[in-house]
Amino acid sequence: MHRFFAELEPSLSVTDQNLADQVRYILRSNIFGDAELERLRREAIPSSNGNAAAGNATPLDAQQTAYVDAAVNIPFVANSDDDGIVSHELEKMRSILEESMLETRSMPLENRPRLPRIPLSKRNRAVVRALNPMLVTYLEASRDLCEMDSILFGAALAVCRSIGAKLSVAGRATQKSSAIPAWRKRIEDRIAKARALIGRLTSFRSGNNRPRVVRTVRMAFAGTNFSLSQPDITQTLTERIDDLKQKIAAWGKRIRRFSESSRRFNQNRLFQSDQKRLYKSLE
Repeated sequence: MHRFFAELEPSLSVTDQNLADQVRYILRSNIFGDAELERLRREAIPSSNGNAAAGNATPLDAQQTAYVDAAVNIPFVANSDDDGIVSHELEKMRSILEESMLETRSMPLENRPRLPRIPLSKRNRAVVRALNPMLVTYLEASRDLCEMDSILFGAALAVCRSIGAKLSVAGRATQKSSAIPAWRKRIEDRIAKARALIGRLTSFRSGNNRPRVVRTVRMAFAGTNFSLSQPDITQTLTERIDDLKQKIAAWGKRIRRFSESSRRFNQNRLFQSDQKRLYKSLE
């Protein structure tokens, strides 16, 4: 069939698989009747003259019909363990497979949907087992690894659609993960909480006795013998504030050490790859 099409339309470059997909779609959609299909087959037979056409019509027509039948009647081996998959479900799965392959054949890799992980179940195994024999014709007609990859991805997509698995949106941009390490985020959160606590303690030491401030002070000294009525409460608050400030300074120094180490590492790597760019960044 591909040879006949190449002789009729030499300016178009198509593969055997493309032609098989189109023939299968036309026959299943019932666009043409049997008489119209027979007429199209006879017109597609190349001939140099009338006698040659009359002499070669029968074998070429039979060969053309064989190509069409091979493209449409994809072999399928029924299995008794297919968990109740009946003929109409097989036809539906075959249709989903064809649509998925046509959809992914010309789809760029970055636009392919992300396939989910399929749970292992008897029904899912039956769907995969039923679709496997349908891939024989497609894989035999593939010409290179790229086309084989497209076929296998289309088959995987058909399996997901057959079992009703949720697919991610094609071409959706993924957010870049933050380069800040988790330990630094935790330290920054501690610094923020310590500064907020220092503000509340300073406010209480200045005479602010609002319930929220008092509650924060009690929580800050939980587990100790601290009492709001003790005489040296101002000194205790000052010591607590100084202790928090020292912790903030230590945490900040740890972050600065990391930042300095990271900066030196990046400069050394840039020096090895592009010295001119490094010197320009230091100006």
